[in-house]
Amino acid sequence: MATPITEIADLKRLYKRRVPKMFYDYCESGSWTEQTFRDNTSDFDLIRLRQRVAVDMANRSTAGQMIGEDVAMPVALAPVGMTGMQHADGEILAAQAAEEFGVPFCLSTMSICSIEAVAAATTKPFWFQLYVMKDYDFLENVIERARKAGCTAMILTLDLQILGQRHKDIKNGLSAPPKPTLKNIVNLSTKVGWGLEMLQTKHRSFGNIIGHAKGVGDVSSLSSWTAEQFDPRLDWAKVKKIRDMWGGKLILKGIMDPDDARAALDVGADAIIVSNHGGRQLDGAISSIRALPEIVNAVGGQTEIHLDSGIRSGQDVLKALAMGATGTYIGRAFVYGLGAKGKQGVTDALTVIHKELDTTMALCGRNDVKDVNRDILLTDDAFYRYRGNW
Repeated sequence: MATPITEIADLKRLYKRRVPKMFYDYCESGSWTEQTFRDNTSDFDLIRLRQRVAVDMANRSTAGQMIGEDVAMPVALAPVGMTGMQHADGEILAAQAAEEFGVPFCLSTMSICSIEAVAAATTKPFWFQLYVMKDYDFLENVIERARKAGCTAMILTLDLQILGQRHKDIKNGLSAPPKPTLKNIVNLSTKVGWGLEMLQTKHRSFGNIIGHAKGVGDVSSLSSWTAEQFDPRLDWAKVKKIRDMWGGKLILKGIMDPDDARAALDVGADAIIVSNHGGRQLDGAISSIRALPEIVNAVGGQTEIHLDSGIRSGQDVLKALAMGATGTYIGRAFVYGLGAKGKQGVTDALTVIHKELDTTMALCGRNDVKDVNRDILLTDDAFYRYRGNW
């Protein structure tokens, strides 16, 4: 009899056993010393909740909206590169699970399954995340492809102009598909279920790039293209230009400073995502949850503020909402489920987080997620004053 899935950690344990080491390490690592990667989760543990009693908890609701779209709870599946290497057809399965649960799914530029493949396998629109590349023709083309696929929002990632070093990826020789080195062959031989599923899919490399970027017709030409394509010259003027090219709802991801949040307002962002890229870029940056209050204080009410990085439970979601976020994203939490059990694992992850959010909200004296505010928190003021001006 299978052990019940009662927390995200249960899915993580199954995930580690089932997925090749290089893809587990790709998900479960940060840059350099991994300080920021660790702080993203541990800082949530510093936040305490205020218990309330004798409040009518019937007819509870976690439903809300993110950028005007109805959601079953204010949680979206974050864009995660190479999701299709965690499980065969990973992006398709995650998008289907998100659609059925009633939360947004965002497809990464660096996905294995293409925009078109995900669109063909789903019935509701999803969001698309854009990395800005030097290849302007590719940039125009991928934006147009997202528009044709019916994507209702674009998430523009701002914090990957230069790639942060992740030691494990270099040591593992990370690639999609894995290179047939002796080390990889030995590890893959222990992941039979993963391998059999991968043999049955045609999606094994970066579907949004191969055949669409100039000079990239196969895997052998892909690595050299991607190594030199992230645009270090991305600035606010280019952000405005991309906003105009897209013409739809624009969410800016990677905002960790109030000054950048105000600049995002100036270019007309429909929402900003407080995110340090899951601790995978600037090691030594503060956690996203610690950055959130000052950004809310600076621009709250003028645009939607979402939070990404570090969320592993419904309690984490509630704490972010209480601090002023209007939406949240899970990345690793859903990848654990996907790698462990495919589509059902993503549903399991969402179910766990929803139950935790609903129960914790009720025990804090709220029966509607839209009524959650800082009043439910019992947190030392020092948590907020990372620059001394809260």
